[in-house]
Amino acid sequence: MRYHALAAKVAGASCADSVEVQFLARYRLGVDVGGTFTDLVLFDEDGFDTRVHKVPTTPDDQTEAIAVGVAELLAAQGATPKELLYFAQGSTIAINAMIEGKTARVGIVATQGFRDLLELGRQRRPSLYDLFFQKPLPLVARHLRLEVAERTDASGNELAALDEDAVREAVSRLAAQGVDAVAICFLFSFLNPAHELQAEKIAREIASGLSVWLSHRVLPEFREFERLGTTVANAALGPVMKRYLGNLGDRLDSIGVTRTPYIMQSSGGILSPDNALERPANTLFSGPSAGVVGGLHVARQAGTENAITFDMGGTSTDICLISGGAIAMVQEKEIAGTPIRTPMVDVNSVGAGGGSIAWVDAGGRLKVGPRSAGADPGPAAYGQGGDQPTVTDANLVLGRLSQRGLLGGRKPMHVDAAHEAIRRCVAENLGLDVMEAANGIVEIVNTNMVLATREVSVQRGYDPREFTLVAYGGAGPLHATAVARQLGIPTVVVPRTPGTLCALGLLTSDMRTDYVQAMIGPLLQADLVAVNRILNDLEGRARLWLQAERGDIDGCVIEVSADLRYTGQNYELPADAPPAPWDQASLELLAERFNVEHQRANGYRSDRAVVQLVNLRVTALAPMPRLPSPPVQREAALDVSPSERRDVWWNDSIVSTPIHERDQLSVGMTLDGPAIVEQMDSTTLIAPGERARVDENENLIISI
Repeated sequence: MRYHALAAKVAGASCADSVEVQFLARYRLGVDVGGTFTDLVLFDEDGFDTRVHKVPTTPDDQTEAIAVGVAELLAAQGATPKELLYFAQGSTIAINAMIEGKTARVGIVATQGFRDLLELGRQRRPSLYDLFFQKPLPLVARHLRLEVAERTDASGNELAALDEDAVREAVSRLAAQGVDAVAICFLFSFLNPAHELQAEKIAREIASGLSVWLSHRVLPEFREFERLGTTVANAALGPVMKRYLGNLGDRLDSIGVTRTPYIMQSSGGILSPDNALERPANTLFSGPSAGVVGGLHVARQAGTENAITFDMGGTSTDICLISGGAIAMVQEKEIAGTPIRTPMVDVNSVGAGGGSIAWVDAGGRLKVGPRSAGADPGPAAYGQGGDQPTVTDANLVLGRLSQRGLLGGRKPMHVDAAHEAIRRCVAENLGLDVMEAANGIVEIVNTNMVLATREVSVQRGYDPREFTLVAYGGAGPLHATAVARQLGIPTVVVPRTPGTLCALGLLTSDMRTDYVQAMIGPLLQADLVAVNRILNDLEGRARLWLQAERGDIDGCVIEVSADLRYTGQNYELPADAPPAPWDQASLELLAERFNVEHQRANGYRSDRAVVQLVNLRVTALAPMPRLPSPPVQREAALDVSPSERRDVWWNDSIVSTPIHERDQLSVGMTLDGPAIVEQMDSTTLIAPGERARVDENENLIISI
């Protein structure tokens, strides 16, 4: 059997077990935990085969579903746990803990006068005209936010020494109140961390059992609110992530899996469990990021690097734009009122999934979402006690989903229950028959997703008509062509296994880590000695990380970028930067790149305005072995007979529609709509007037 030394190093194989791996390891495993289902993909390095599997998510303990799914998938493949070469996973454990308020108990030690910074926040109001808007409670209660005397100015000079006795008293009080972690955040510590380091030393002496998080390590950038929020989020998630990884390790041990699972982070790169414990907030958007990476992989297979990924699952739809092969990124998002500043794939999430509940408001208007039936009880059609109509119920009533059930029949569907829920909660209230009500539910959720897609495209200077829509998730292919038609997108690509693409994306992601350091001032007048000193330090840290993770940095990539703005602006834009060391020409090139990006993002550039440097960034990438494309099959036979026909609602009428099994489609086949393609993990709709073709990678290419 072939052995990939590179993958073995990344997977953490020790010298002691390398001989065993050399003869046995052949499978790469990706596991993505979603709100409704846990998806698994197993790739065979020898046979180039991919096997997929789905199991219901276990919300109370996500590791249970992971262990069950891994055991079932390996058994179905006839493989043993020792044959796993590589294991990566995407998890919702961090985001769920933040949203549900199930994080660890954290205390704050802040500069005197700034204990309420986390609660004051910014003046931005998410619901400007909502008189009933309730501001989220801060992640740390006020009695756990303590102050100490110290002060550093905006140039990093000490104005007042740290009151060490006050630190001792604060840490002692917090420890007595049972906190799990302490977040220390002093003003301008990103310029001079001396006081935070002093406070850390004292805290560890007084309460050695507490984890201590310093803001200058977590986020060495200006903006105190964001730095404090990000530090607190990491402190609050640290014990949660540690407990989760411990439980996962125990579960995997129980089924004989010894390969350490790598973790997907919000930036679209993977990292080791140890690094995940150091920056747990980096995993908040783990699953959606994996899907976007998988979407880029599929888009490239289809011959384009301009794509909009469309991931519709059970509880939400995640949409992201990819331009020129580059995934759109953001540096900050707010979760439950807490700002999280770290590189993240720019995914726009909307509460529109298969489990989104349809309801009629007080004004008699039909709405869908954002509330979801989730995995338990789920849609009414699941027969698990749910009695509210959902998007899944509507698709079932319209004939677009099979009554035999989901997951190849393993998840039975009850059409009578779906019909009754829609009749009782929607149709009767609006004076419609059930089919009209079900169609209205689908049209409204489609409109919601169109608006969300416009946010990542039209509102950011991109024309969606110049992009391809990559549809995946369990429900994505059900709605993709309707969304594309409203946006003028000419082509939809549905991957071979759309319902498990997030798990597949885990197997196409590179290892990644990011470093940043604030440096604020006019770009063209920047002190090149100071700039190059910072870049040299950041790149040195990146190389050390690569060597620790890989042992050999050949083939690895170190990228440099900068955050820039015009003087007087409050927010900055990222721009790719030339490699270090920089000279004056490098600064001028960077200024021009920023002007071009500002023109694209905002519709104008200002050649007279002073460009200001804000942050320097370095990203380290360790490429993973790429998944090879499947062997090209022979051209399709002429016979494209459907497996059955079913009455389906199309354009306000019932049409007898051919139903095809995805496994029966071969390369080169074409299908004219209306038609439906069914498979274990998803269902694809091809509407009247549309044509689908199976390409050489077994993707469905649908022309609108």
